[in-house]
Amino acid sequence: MYEMTPFERRNRSFAKYLDQLERNFFGDSSRALADIKTDIIDKGDHYLMQAELAGFNKEDIHIDIDDDRLTISAEHNEEKEDKNDNYVRKERSYGSYARSFDISGIRAEDIKASYQNGVLELKLPKKEATKMETRKVEIE
Repeated sequence: MYEMTPFERRNRSFAKYLDQLERNFFGDSSRALADIKTDIIDKGDHYLMQAELAGFNKEDIHIDIDDDRLTISAEHNEEKEDKNDNYVRKERSYGSYARSFDISGIRAEDIKASYQNGVLELKLPKKEATKMETRKVEIE
């Protein structure tokens, strides 16, 4: 079946085919943690972004702004140890999320964030729309 991505360069190499076969059979371990799921709601004078980050503590979540890019990242490190009779089991898991957004139309200095019940909410105030004045250009 054809993909719906219009500008993708399709690499039809045998190595890619084998890699995809392995992922389909064993599961894609690189996708153990899915992307950060977000909803963005237009509230008129601002956008409300809701990012789903269940299982993370507030201290594990970072919001960085670099020029016109807002990046949400979260890191999860867990270690479990169960001891029953002679059986000892110790499991470790580590995962990280990161997702970036273009905020060129946002007043970055006024962004507010809150985190409650696994949902990160960001209030993203819009910049005032600038109207381009029309003018006539004289031909020399």
